[in-house]
Amino acid sequence: MKKTGVILSAVFLALTLVLGGCGQPQTARVATKGPAWAPSLVPLQQETIVKVGMKQVVSDAGVLVGMAKGYYKDLGIKIEPVQFNTGQEMINALAAGQLDVGATVTASGLFNAMSRDIPVKIVADKGVNVPGKGYYRLVIRKDLVGQINDFADLRGRKIAVVGTASLDEIALDRVLNKGGMTTKDVDLQVIRSFPDMLVSLGNKSIDAAMLIEPFIAVGVAKGLADPWKDPSSYDPDAQTALLVFGTSMTTRPDVANRFMTAYVKSLRDYNDAFFKDKGKKELIDILCKYSVVKDPVMYEKMFPVGLNPDGYLRLKGIEMDLAWYKQRNLLKADIKLPDAVDNNYVDFALNVLGKYK
Repeated sequence: MKKTGVILSAVFLALTLVLGGCGQPQTARVATKGPAWAPSLVPLQQETIVKVGMKQVVSDAGVLVGMAKGYYKDLGIKIEPVQFNTGQEMINALAAGQLDVGATVTASGLFNAMSRDIPVKIVADKGVNVPGKGYYRLVIRKDLVGQINDFADLRGRKIAVVGTASLDEIALDRVLNKGGMTTKDVDLQVIRSFPDMLVSLGNKSIDAAMLIEPFIAVGVAKGLADPWKDPSSYDPDAQTALLVFGTSMTTRPDVANRFMTAYVKSLRDYNDAFFKDKGKKELIDILCKYSVVKDPVMYEKMFPVGLNPDGYLRLKGIEMDLAWYKQRNLLKADIKLPDAVDNNYVDFALNVLGKYK
């Protein structure tokens, strides 16, 4: 009996070593507590890659700041930036599930993707004009100051946009509406890049252009462009840029909600820096490293992009965009605002973070 007991003890010890020793590396430690800035939100059990389509401009601060400060990592997310040549390519990738998140602008292609019952949703703000500081606006050629004074003076002028049937044509159309016109009443020029618009302003082949920062500041500094009227006078409700979740996010709310929480936290850091002057140097250093604007001096010259620290969109602006597309028969289905926008993710983030103060 004694010999049998020894054998059984040896077998038990061996099994313990095998199950404990070999199994231990395969057992991941599961966090039971969130980071200091979101203690109630437990990170994902496994690190999850989220592919984000963006051009790494300043309005992408909600992603760039969170990458730099580790907010996404804190919640178990690894951001993988993806570059696209056109917005339509990004929309196609979102619809196909090849891209998780898109930092983009309104376009007929985006709404038409939704018309095919694909669960793509506009979920958060990614850029609006702040009254008196419009970062996206119509500029006129510097030598035309005094000639183009009011909206009616734009009639027949050569005005450039980077694309039609999207944000740029809509924004210009609203400028012209103030003078009782539409884009049919001007010589509409399509110039596919903002730097090329500055060249065209310089050689006087165009009279005005829809520009975005930092190109407004560059144009003003070089004496090529005048900021003209503030966008609050002609397009006060515009939702200039959008954060969009693709099918791979809308079908994974655990990932989507954590992404949004880190995104909103990043927006708040941006607002603290540029509108409250808290930690501004740190934010400028981050944006110089991660965005396409590398010169810290430019951040003092540019009009700052507006980013809602509570994440919500200007719904009236999106509704106006939908109406614009419908009037021009550019939509394949009767998309309504609830079909396009989902506030649930921002709601979740605010439940974790509280409202911005």
